[in-house]
Amino acid sequence: MLRPARESDVEVIREWRNQQANREVSNNQHVISPDEHRAWWERTSHDPTRRVLVLEIGDRACGVVNFFDLALEGEKRTGSWGFFLDHKGLSADDATFVAWNTAMKEAIEYAFDELGLDVLEAEVLEENEAVRATNRRFRFTEGTPQTREADGRTTTVIPISLRREDRRRARRSS
Repeated sequence: MLRPARESDVEVIREWRNQQANREVSNNQHVISPDEHRAWWERTSHDPTRRVLVLEIGDRACGVVNFFDLALEGEKRTGSWGFFLDHKGLSADDATFVAWNTAMKEAIEYAFDELGLDVLEAEVLEENEAVRATNRRFRFTEGTPQTREADGRTTTVIPISLRREDRRRARRSS
C-alpha cells in the first residue's frame, strides 16, 4: 500500500536514502545531511507538483515513492517518479524482491489511476542493468542516453517512459 508521507517519516526516509545500495544507483550519491533533508522536505511537502508516498507491506514501512514534475492539467498529463527501499531491513528478511515489485506495481497504478497521468517518466543509470530489465518487464521504453555531471562524476542516464495505454494491468480473477 502507498500512503502519503508524514512528518514522522522524514528521518527514516533520510536513513533509507543514505543506505549505500540506494546511493549507488542515484544521480547524487553523497550522504544527505539532516539539514539538507529537512530543507528538501520543507520544499517538497508544500509543492503541488510533487507527491511523496511511503510503501507499506503489511504493517511495515519499507520504501519511498517520489512523484515530481507533475503536470496534472491540460491535454497531456505527465509526471516523473523514482523510488528507493529500506535495503538493509528488507535484505535481512529476504524481502527485497517482493518489495521492489510491489513498489513498481503500486506506483504505476497510483500514477495512472490516482493521478490520472497519460505518461509516466523516469531515469535510470545506464549501468543499472537489473533496473533496466525490470523497467522493460513493466513496459517502460528507453529514450536516448544522456551524459550528466553530479557529485563530481560523469554518469550516463537513460530516460524511460510508460504510456497509460501500454501499461500492464493486473489480472482479474473471474
